[in-house]
Amino acid sequence: MSLHARLRPLPRRLATQPPSESAAPTPHFEDPPDGANAEDDAEDLFSSFLPHLFPDDAPQFHGDPGQYLLYSSPRYGELQIMVPSYPSQSQSGARSKEIAEGLPRSDGQVNQVEEGRKLFAHFLWSAAMVVAEGLEQADTESGGSEAEFWKVQNEKVLELGAGAGLPSIVSALANASMVTITDHPSSPALGPAGAIASNVKHNLSSSTSIVDIRPHEWGTTLTTDPWALSNKGSYTRIIAADCYWMRSQHENLVRTMKWFLAPEGKIWVVAGFHTGREIVAGFFETAVSLGLKIESIYERDLNSSAEEGGEVRRAWVSFREGEGPENRRRWCVVAVLGHAPAAAGTGADA
Repeated sequence: MSLHARLRPLPRRLATQPPSESAAPTPHFEDPPDGANAEDDAEDLFSSFLPHLFPDDAPQFHGDPGQYLLYSSPRYGELQIMVPSYPSQSQSGARSKEIAEGLPRSDGQVNQVEEGRKLFAHFLWSAAMVVAEGLEQADTESGGSEAEFWKVQNEKVLELGAGAGLPSIVSALANASMVTITDHPSSPALGPAGAIASNVKHNLSSSTSIVDIRPHEWGTTLTTDPWALSNKGSYTRIIAADCYWMRSQHENLVRTMKWFLAPEGKIWVVAGFHTGREIVAGFFETAVSLGLKIESIYERDLNSSAEEGGEVRRAWVSFREGEGPENRRRWCVVAVLGHAPAAAGTGADA
């Protein structure tokens, strides 16, 4: 089964009560009447075939805000994944128009809704599916380098910028000892009615892993947040899938990674090139300059699959001649980072 073929949309659902002021839609839904969304369903079906029709144009993200998707796992069965909503879905009238057009509030305050949308939490990213697939295969295989690369059994896992949290869900199913799922405090994925809580509830009822959901702003609350203080250097595996398009946040992201990473821990970095290769390369430069090391790195063709003749890989380069939007979408970079050895005579920084 190819990576994208694992995913299919569930019939769209209608809310049974008026929308609230929460950032995410209410979790109480009913199926729509017969034929009510035939055009939407046809569009979803066509979208699922796009990777086969246009192989260089593999989708970087999936789903619509608030939509439910079915992720078919050969090992864990069908996982129901709610795509995060975004705050504008709970707004109406004039405010909805302001939000849609990105206009400032009349009182001069920061438009928190628009800022929340800039987080791009309201999609399921292909990079997250790459991590989920690797975790699942490692839990299936008995040994070998690939199994060791992705194994999370008995590991303490932290996901940054989780969005829908698919890698965290699969980590718990793969018997991680503990999984902490985090997103920005303003992310619509958080909260009791958010996508993360919904996905944990629907898919992890029988999991023995300890699962924790936390808001976290990269690099800014490390010395003031009691949770961050008590978990410094404690996570043996950190997942960060498609968290790199905001160049201004690279340093803060690295600070968070270094803060939580255990001495011998590993960070999985997976990123598509939808905002350009240069931004992703810039993150690696920042990570190395701030005390992380690249232990392994390669590029993967998103349209290839281990089940269909094996993944197609190539060497990572920070610049690729002739690459443009039309031929970079089918590729992502996969890397493992760790702490760089401390320089002689110095201690590890915080």
